[in-house]
Amino acid sequence: MTDEIVYGRNAVWELLQSGKPVNKLLLQGEGTAGRFQDIVSHARAQKIPFQFVDKAALDRLTEKAKHQGILAYVAPREYAEVDDILALAGEKGEDPFILVLDEVEDPHNLGALIRTADAAGVHGVIIPKRRSVSLTATVAKTSAGAVEHVLVARVGNLVQTLKDLQKAGCWVSGAEAEGTEVYRSDLTGARVIVIGSEGKGLSRLVKETCDEIVSLPMKGRINSLNASVAGSILMYEVLRQRGSRN
Repeated sequence: MTDEIVYGRNAVWELLQSGKPVNKLLLQGEGTAGRFQDIVSHARAQKIPFQFVDKAALDRLTEKAKHQGILAYVAPREYAEVDDILALAGEKGEDPFILVLDEVEDPHNLGALIRTADAAGVHGVIIPKRRSVSLTATVAKTSAGAVEHVLVARVGNLVQTLKDLQKAGCWVSGAEAEGTEVYRSDLTGARVIVIGSEGKGLSRLVKETCDEIVSLPMKGRINSLNASVAGSILMYEVLRQRGSRN
């Protein structure tokens, strides 16, 4: 399964006008909008990420089709809003349970985390628009269909989103190697779990915004776990604690 792409000026313009979810635009050029000024203006207004690349990159991605210097990556499903996630928790009469991913770049990790989120009763997943993998066909395949059942929101400012969730009554727990052992933490109540990127972990500002830092005990010689593995363990610990308090 390959990620869906749309290319050609008219096709991309119609896609943007349709309101369908677009992950990213690639434009031929060296950093100026030029002949794509109208498309760039629309992308900025809709907060759609875009990047300038050379012709060879577009030739490779489109297998030398007539791309006219523009290509769009299309998401396999609509993105939700953060408010939709909170509303879903309210409809179910449950405290919000949200997974936030800080610059996770591997589509297989995102797909696996969405699959676990569905199984663990997470109300929604939040990802940033930049420096992060988006919803792609690879993510959808790895999720084993869970992407159709889990709300995924994409936000421009992750730190501000966390602050908004805190104002809404959520407690934010970031996962890092050094922190309070998760099995000694109270993870009940309205909860946001934040998982960092595969290589760098939590970014500085995100880490500083968290209400607490929790960690998994590591008894071996390796001091970290794959992002999807760590996230899955934490999600199930939240589920276990919620179940034990019912």
